[in-house]
Amino acid sequence: MPEGVGGRRSREGLLCEWAVEEGFDRAGIATLEASEYGDEFSAWVERGDNASMEWLGRRVEERLNPASRLEGAKSAVCVALHYPARGQDESDLWSGVARYAHGDDYHDVMMRRLRRLGDRIERSYPGSRTRSYVDTGPLLERELGQRAGLGRIAKNTMLLSRSGSYFLLGEVLTTLDLSPGETLPDLCGNCTRCLDACPTDALTQPYRLDARRCISFWTIEHRTDLPEEIERDLGEWTFGCDICQQVCPWNEERNPRRSQAERASDLALPEHRRGLDLVELVTLDRDCYVETFRRSAMKRAKLDGLRRNAAAVLANEALALLQEGGSDERVMVIVSALVESVGQQSESGVGARAAARALIAIAESLASCCDPAGARNVLPPLLRERLRRAAQNASGTGTQQALESAWACWSVLESGAQSQPAEDL
Repeated sequence: MPEGVGGRRSREGLLCEWAVEEGFDRAGIATLEASEYGDEFSAWVERGDNASMEWLGRRVEERLNPASRLEGAKSAVCVALHYPARGQDESDLWSGVARYAHGDDYHDVMMRRLRRLGDRIERSYPGSRTRSYVDTGPLLERELGQRAGLGRIAKNTMLLSRSGSYFLLGEVLTTLDLSPGETLPDLCGNCTRCLDACPTDALTQPYRLDARRCISFWTIEHRTDLPEEIERDLGEWTFGCDICQQVCPWNEERNPRRSQAERASDLALPEHRRGLDLVELVTLDRDCYVETFRRSAMKRAKLDGLRRNAAAVLANEALALLQEGGSDERVMVIVSALVESVGQQSESGVGARAAARALIAIAESLASCCDPAGARNVLPPLLRERLRRAAQNASGTGTQQALESAWACWSVLESGAQSQPAEDL
C-alpha cells in the first residue's frame, strides 16, 4: 500500500497534504492539456514584449504543451510558497528590493522541497515518474497554478489568490492521472490600481505586460547601461519592483497570511545582509559581493548590475534632496560613494558608467539650484582628485567618455568655467 494511503482521503488530497508537509503553504492539482493562452503568448513574443529575454521566444511549442516536459506526464502537483509581504527594513536598500529576493534564493529553497515531494510520490506509487520545476523550464507556471486553484491570473499578470499575490510557484509533473482542483473566479473585477500605479506604464492593458517598460526587467535581466528615462523612473527600486502588488487590495493588511516562509525565515532577510545599504552596495567589491549575496536570488543581476542600479537610485535620492533643499551632508555622502564607485571599474564598465551618469546629473542639478560655494563643498578637493584620476585611468571608450564628462561637469562647478576640454585631464 502506498505510504500514508488509507481511509477516505483521495489520492489528490494526499499528495497535496504531502506538499504541505514538505514545507509549502498550499497545493493543488492541474491537468496538462495544451495552453489556452497559446495565441496570446505567441503575439506577446511577436510584439517584442519579452524585451531581450530571447529564451522566452524559444521552444514555444514545448512551453505551450506542459505534458511534453515528461514522457507520459498526465498531471502536475502545483505548490505555492508565500514569502514575507512586509517586514522591518533595516536600511535604505531593502525597501527597494522585491520582497521575494530578501532571503535565500527561492529556486534552491523550493527545488529541494519539490524533489523530496517527487521522490515521495515515486516511492509511494511504484512505476510512476516525476519531474520538478521552479521558474527554470519552458512552462507557463501561472496557468498551471490557475488550473490547480492556487490563484487567478490578475490584471498585473501575477497569480492572485484571496491570500494575495506574495507567493512563489513550483510544480511536480507526474505520470499519475489525477483530477484537477477547483479553479478560482476572477478576483480583479473593475479594479485598475496596478495599471494606474505602474510608474513606467509597463502594464499596457489589463493582463498584458510589456517587459521593455518594466522596472523588474531593467534591474534584473538587462546587462548593459540603463536608458536615462528608466534611471529616473526607478525611484527607489534597486532589484525588482513590487508596486503592482503593493497597491492590490488583496495584499492589504486586512488580508495577512502568516506563512511557513515567515515562520521558517528561509525567504526573510538574513542577519548578514540586514545592514547593507545603498552606499555600501554601490561601492561593493567582488569579494564582498560573493560573500554577501551567497545563496541570494539577487545574484541574478550580477555585481555590475547591482552597482548600476544602486547608482541610479542614489542619484534619484540626491536630486530629490537638492530640489527640496534637503541635507547637503547626505548629498555629500552620496557623491563620495559615487566617486569611489567610478574608480572600481570592471571589464564591462557598467557600474562605473552608471556612477558617472549619476555624478553628471547631480552636478547639473547643483549648478542650477546652489550657489557656487555650496556646490563646491559637496565635492571636496580629495574627492575631486580621485574623480580626475578615475577619468584619466578609465578603460574602454564608453567608460572613459562617461567619466571625462563627469569630471568636466564638476570642474565647471569648481572653476565657474563654461567648459573644460577633455585633453586637459
